[in-house]
Amino acid sequence: MTTIAQVASLADWRGDRLADDPAWRLPLNDNHRAEILTALAATESAGLRPDDVRREAFPLPTLGPRLRRVAGEVAHGRGVALLQGVPVEELTEQQCAVVALGVASHVGTLVSQGTAHGLVVHVRDEGADPAQPTTRSYQHNRRLGFHADPTDAVALLCVRPARSGGLSAVVSSVAVHNALVDTRPDLAELLYEPWWFDARTGDGPDSFYQQPVYSVDADGRLSTRYGPDYMRSAQRGAQVPPLRPEQLEALDTLDRLNHDPRFVLVMDLRPGDLQILNNHVILHSRTAYEDHTEPGLRRHLIRLWLDLTS
Repeated sequence: MTTIAQVASLADWRGDRLADDPAWRLPLNDNHRAEILTALAATESAGLRPDDVRREAFPLPTLGPRLRRVAGEVAHGRGVALLQGVPVEELTEQQCAVVALGVASHVGTLVSQGTAHGLVVHVRDEGADPAQPTTRSYQHNRRLGFHADPTDAVALLCVRPARSGGLSAVVSSVAVHNALVDTRPDLAELLYEPWWFDARTGDGPDSFYQQPVYSVDADGRLSTRYGPDYMRSAQRGAQVPPLRPEQLEALDTLDRLNHDPRFVLVMDLRPGDLQILNNHVILHSRTAYEDHTEPGLRRHLIRLWLDLTS
């Protein structure tokens, strides 16, 4: 049996200790907000579509350097950041998308989320049935398990919260990994093996793929690829073998650790909050929510994917 070791990382933090630390939050001041609105007006004058927005087209003279420091913290530090006060009031849906893209472009390189969406996914309840094999997690209002998106980082801009619920929770997957290594190294080792995942693109074999939950690179950096909902739904694949008892125990144990209040950092995202997470070292989830009946008041978040390598 290979010896699985704990991982040293600045992203090894506990939510019950990080909650009162202001270092991961960046409240925007009036000057920052003015810069964002000026950049938005410039993109509109230039006739740019949302998918055409890049850093060069969205200049932020004083906020930009702050955002590059945020990028370093997300890529190499705690792995989590929250911008507060992004101006979304009185903006249209497209303007909010442009603002999200413009600000996030100063943190990383924007990544397409598929041909159906381009760079932007609007997260809201579409009434989709989560039991259906092609339903994606952003299309319904049910609880989401802790998971990581398939890119370096994910950014979520809150335009409107739900009437109730919909709380965001994040955990350090490094801290959880180290706790699992300390208490159940046998289960930790299983998570370094390939696991089946469901891409939910249909019923054919291309919808199913394998990857380990945990991997460590040559520099000793942990990367976590986890999504229990998509791992369990992979069982529908004809070529996917049933989960073994020890694998089920590993998933159950990891889920319990992810929900341990010691590790969880909860965020009640408000309008103008922009959450940025490093998917390699942070898992995120969402509680179920109830929405407003009026369409203009319903929960709306804008999701972006980022590459942090450039």
